[in-house]
Amino acid sequence: MSRLARLPVAIPNGVKVNLSGNSCEVVGPKGTMVLPVHPVVKITVTGNEVTVSSASKSMQERISLGTMRSLINSMILGVSKGFERKLELVGVGYRVKIAGAVVNLSVGFSHPVNYQLPTGVTAEAPSQTELVLKSYNKHLLGQVASEIRALRSPEPYNGKGIKYSDEQIKRKEAKKK
Repeated sequence: MSRLARLPVAIPNGVKVNLSGNSCEVVGPKGTMVLPVHPVVKITVTGNEVTVSSASKSMQERISLGTMRSLINSMILGVSKGFERKLELVGVGYRVKIAGAVVNLSVGFSHPVNYQLPTGVTAEAPSQTELVLKSYNKHLLGQVASEIRALRSPEPYNGKGIKYSDEQIKRKEAKKK
């Protein structure tokens, strides 16, 4: 068993974990998430902890144990605290506006780009060049942030584009004459 899979996952107050058949449901104040459980993995809920175990010790099952434990931990954190991802728009005239579930981006094209947010993801714009995405689903949040970043990914010469707030852009030197 992997070292990570041995650790139990703590269940905070206000979060319920239900096991039924081959699925694990986590219910909390921010939302509800359901995860299909791998057949070789056994999940047990005791008091305020969730543990993951398996009968055999093959390499594939050990990998599955660590993955399932990590997914359950992300689900519990998501429905209790939530996740957020910050994006920055770098460039002259680059702006962001939020209108309900639509993110309106002006990122150097001849037209504004509208991105429809899926259900479960919310957006805030603290300033015209910052975008904060929030969700209880870590996977969905990362996918949405990646799709928005792909609309105008940062380029290495001037650094213009949409980047994650903690991302470092490797800058290239311009061509010399």
